Amino acid sequence: MESNAPGRSARKHQAIMEAATQVFLEKGYAGTSMDDIAKLAAVSKQTVYKHFADKEKLFAEIVLATTDRVDSMVDLVADIPADAAALEGNLNRLARRFLGALTQPQVLQLRRLIIANAEAFPDLGTAWYEKGFERVLATLAATFKRLADQGLLRMDDPLLAANHFAGLLLWIPVNKAMFTGSPQHTEADLDHYTAAGVRAFLAAYR
Repeated sequence: MESNAPGRSARKHQAIMEAATQVFLEKGYAGTSMDDIAKLAAVSKQTVYKHFADKEKLFAEIVLATTDRVDSMVDLVADIPADAAALEGNLNRLARRFLGALTQPQVLQLRRLIIANAEAFPDLGTAWYEKGFERVLATLAATFKRLADQGLLRMDDPLLAANHFAGLLLWIPVNKAMFTGSPQHTEADLDHYTAAGVRAFLAAYR
């Protein structure tokens, strides 16, 4: 019996995390109660408090846990071959996967949730940005510098170029989603934003 206790505890912890994520995204921070989370996780409120001292700590953990998903994105942007003939095609493939990942409904919901609570939890918002999107931009900047060193791109400021690349892709779909409350794009829209964004980027930096 005792040997199973850590496993049960881990499963309850995970159930609480998943329930909290769902409730916070649906109701926002202020609208969420520990009772809501306990009910959805099918545990007692005492169990929730045993794993997390208060709602603020639970909110922080679920937000920062999502930065783990960035690892695959970091690997993606680091892996652009130095092939002049295939540069536009390679950037298009990267851009489309990048755009698709960052416009997933749950990612957009989480972004909105963090922005809505940025004044109340500025350190949390900063940590999420630094461990998440900023890591991707830094890796993309290093990749662009490598391509520039090999003569495929021209730039004085690789990090600024990485921000330009991301902005060209994300400005329309993300802003629409932030202001309207839900994704407004189709897959065809994302294809269009990808192709147009890469063309604009290469016009400036190749």
